Parts: sequence; C-alpha cells; structure tokens
Amino acid sequence: MPHIDLANDAPGIRGLMQFRPETAKPLNELVEVLLRDDNTLSRGERELIASYVSKLNDCDYCSTSHGAYAALQLEGGWTVVDGVWADPSGAPVGDKMRGLLALAAKVQQGGQRVLESDVAVARAAGATDTEIHDTVLIAAAFCMYNRYVDGLATVAPTGRASYEERGQAIVEHGYRALNARLAAPPTPT
Repeated sequence: MPHIDLANDAPGIRGLMQFRPETAKPLNELVEVLLRDDNTLSRGERELIASYVSKLNDCDYCSTSHGAYAALQLEGGWTVVDGVWADPSGAPVGDKMRGLLALAAKVQQGGQRVLESDVAVARAAGATDTEIHDTVLIAAAFCMYNRYVDGLATVAPTGRASYEERGQAIVEHGYRALNARLAAPPTPT
C-alpha cells in the first residue's frame, strides 16, 4: 500500500504520474529522449540498461516493466534480460553492451565509483562518447525513478504478463503518449 493516498490504483510510477501529472511531463520527456529518440544504441539496449540498473536497485516494478520493454525489442527477448540480470559478463550480449552495463552498475553504486578505466573498457569495446554519456545518464535517471517508485511504496504487479501488455503500448507509442493521456480530461463513465 502506497505511503500516500494517490487517489488511483495504477501500479508503480503510473500511479505517481496520475497523482502529479505536472511532474509526470518532464519525467516522461526525459525517459523518451533517453530510451526512444534516435541513438546508436537500440531502444531495446537502452531499455535493458534501465532494467538492469533497476534490478540492481531491487525495484521490482521498474526492473520488470523495463525488462518487458527490452524483451519486446531485443532479439532473444527475456533470455537476454534474464541473462543480464543473472550475470552481465556471461549474458548473450556483445562486448560493447557488456562494457556499458558494467559502467551502468558503477553509476548505480555511486557516480564517483566510475573510473577512467571503466570508461576505457567500454570505449575499447566500441562505445562512443555519446553512448557512454547516455548510459551514465540512463543509470543515474533510473536510480532516481527507482527511489521515487519505491520511496512511496507503490504497488508492483507480480508476473511478467501485465508488464508485457503495457510494454506493447510503450513500444508502439512511446512515453510522450503518456503525457497526452495524463493531460486529457477523464472520460465520464
């Protein structure tokens, strides 16, 4: 049960965004840019980074939701996500992604944990400066999102099926579409 009365029963960050749509807009804009705008990393790879950091933070809602969004967009689906969650060094991803995931894990521990040698490993595996930048920002942002979701004790559905249905909407329409729905007046029942 959430720590505050959200006046809705939407799970995870969705309930928080319905509670405060004015804060939802910039949060959704940030995640849209980080996870969906044009980038040399695929949308699935960026969702995988978000899911992995969320898993490290023990945020069930964010790790499973973004795991579903990654699985829907990556060849190998949940096998890749589960592999990264279990052990990124042995997961079925390329060396560049392995280096970026290691970098994201350092950010999750604290920004000052990131060393030049961590960046050099990612760069040697083919990561560009933009990919390194975006990985660090995705990891930092998801530490914030995870603490927001768990800090207010939002509800997290169990099982992957409910996240996969929502994932289809994210894959097709993105996070900006959420802002339009939040801004729309409620439909009468």
